[in-house]
Amino acid sequence: MSSALELKQIVQTFHQGETPLEVLKGADLKIEAGEIVALVGPSGSGKSTLLQIAGLLEKPQSGEVVVKGESANGLGDDRRTGIRRQELGFVYQYHHLLAEFSARENIVIPQMIAQTDKKAAGERADELLATMGLTDRATHRPARLSGGEQQRVAIARALANKPNVLLADEPTGNLDQATADGVFGLLTDLVKQSGVGALIATHNPDLANRMDRIVRLEDGVLV
Repeated sequence: MSSALELKQIVQTFHQGETPLEVLKGADLKIEAGEIVALVGPSGSGKSTLLQIAGLLEKPQSGEVVVKGESANGLGDDRRTGIRRQELGFVYQYHHLLAEFSARENIVIPQMIAQTDKKAAGERADELLATMGLTDRATHRPARLSGGEQQRVAIARALANKPNVLLADEPTGNLDQATADGVFGLLTDLVKQSGVGALIATHNPDLANRMDRIVRLEDGVLV
């Protein structure tokens, strides 16, 4: 069985004027199906860059990203987009829900983009809303949802296409502690139920300690 996600010797360098800034210096990571890994490190250490590369949104200067046994090296844009759509789910600090659509529609739309039948997409959305405790909020647009409810919809949307990997960047960063604890509990339960491999960047040590293991980004490498 292939790992859900492998990062092999990831190197990424940016330039500030004439000065090269080596953000990632050979980062290695392997995440198995059903495993939740906390990604920690100080601001500016490169956590978001690592997540962008893992999510095939950015190409590394060197190294390899392998998603469910398939290397992204040398793939064209169409195949990279296909992997993102089918194999990867994303949750950000801000929910990025479509304001003009209901909670249910926000979960249905990415499935239909992935060519899922409308009826099946609706059933999957209803299932996820029930799991997240949002059945009675299904027809509400984002403006009528609380911050915690919005983020729960965003998590459901990220898992709608049954990805193999979930990537989350401070998914509870905009929430108060009590709400963050509740949302994170639902997130981890859903990840475990679905067997997704998850990489979650957080500055919250309490949340990090609730995950299966913690990796720290220090001086461009994961320790």
